Amino acid sequence: MIHTEGNFKTSSGANIYYQSWQPESAPIAVLLVVHGLAEHSGRYMNVVNHFVPRGYAVYGLDHLGHGKSDGTRVYVDRLADYTDPLKTYFDLIQGWHPGKPIFMLGHSMGGLITSYYLLDHQDELQGAIISAPAVKVSDSISPVTIFMGKLLSNITPKAGLLALDASGVSSDPQVVKDYVNDPLVYTGKTTARLAAEMLGGMQRVTAEAGTLHLPFIVVQGSADKLVDPDGAKMLYEKASSSDKTIKIYDGYYHEVFNEPGRAQVLQDVETWLAAHC
Repeated sequence: MIHTEGNFKTSSGANIYYQSWQPESAPIAVLLVVHGLAEHSGRYMNVVNHFVPRGYAVYGLDHLGHGKSDGTRVYVDRLADYTDPLKTYFDLIQGWHPGKPIFMLGHSMGGLITSYYLLDHQDELQGAIISAPAVKVSDSISPVTIFMGKLLSNITPKAGLLALDASGVSSDPQVVKDYVNDPLVYTGKTTARLAAEMLGGMQRVTAEAGTLHLPFIVVQGSADKLVDPDGAKMLYEKASSSDKTIKIYDGYYHEVFNEPGRAQVLQDVETWLAAHC
């Protein structure tokens, strides 16, 4: 396995960190990982260790304000601060692997970013794997909290609003412990502006999901406490794709690739990929 690292600059001059893991020979396809809120691209080693030996190249970037990239932690002025660098990175990967099929793999907030990105760029991709997408406002978040978030987004956009409950990441206590102790994971509160931008992104994805026509698979844990599992079902049901799959894993928590039963998830994704390369 060949591991590489690098950086590129956004239009505002911020450094975005990226890394890749590649097989020794030419890859059969590329997986572009789009990570979730407060984490980073290095947390997908279960995906890397499964797919690279099977001939896939895996690429990932750290979003602005995440991991090893520049920026105020978990803050953006607009959702395009995530999707624009993703487009830049996609174009770089396409240049490095001309003619190779590229699949986007987005998890949680990364599932939202991926879905949002696909609304404008789906024809560039061979397909997508969408894991526990944060595309639906949880019923546990009150209208008052939403209103206050929008208000704070305009008045004090960098104010902390909500923090993720780390215990909901995985049912495996070791995964939770590693998450909490990871220096590249941000454990503070999400900024008001990012929360508002995510809400706007969710609303657009919900409204325009019917325009999605590329092949995709959604993987979702039924016991997810961090995003509403109904969001995965909504995305699947609304998309107009004739080639779409959804897998709901009974009792699995949020990070299905980090659950004790992840072998089944990885095998399901591998089977789907093999049919779409």
